[in-house]
Formats: sequence, C-alpha cells, structure tokens
Amino acid sequence: MIELALVEEKLKEAFPQGKIEVSDMTGTKDHIAIYIEDMAFQGKTLLEQHRMVQKALKEYLDSGEIHALKIKTSIPQ
Repeated sequence: MIELALVEEKLKEAFPQGKIEVSDMTGTKDHIAIYIEDMAFQGKTLLEQHRMVQKALKEYLDSGEIHALKIKTSIPQ
C-alpha cells in the first residue's frame, strides 16, 4: 500500500511540467491508475513512454508497494 500523494510527488519530480492524475483502482492503495500529459513523451513510442513512468516509480514497484499499475500517457495538444 502506498499513499497516492507519494506517487504523485515522484511523478512530479520526473515530469515537472506534466499534467498528472493518480487514482486508486481498487481501494487497496496498491492498484494505481496514472494519467500523465507531458511534452517529454513527444517522439517516443508508447512503450518508451510507459517505461519512463515505470522508471520514475521503480522504488515503489520493486518494493511491492505498487502491485498493479495502469498507465495512460499523452502529449499536450
């Protein structure tokens, strides 16, 4: 289990200009849905974008604090 504020804080460090939304999918605080809109994704494949997000949250994924992660990324219009 992890507090959503901690997840959001880590993502803001990695994507300081990004629009970030974090939500708990199940109420157990270990299944997290993330939406990030950031110019850092421009020119990157979807897989590369998702790896960028996973890298930012590696600490929480490796520890098991985040069990499942649903990622949606986009580039600002």
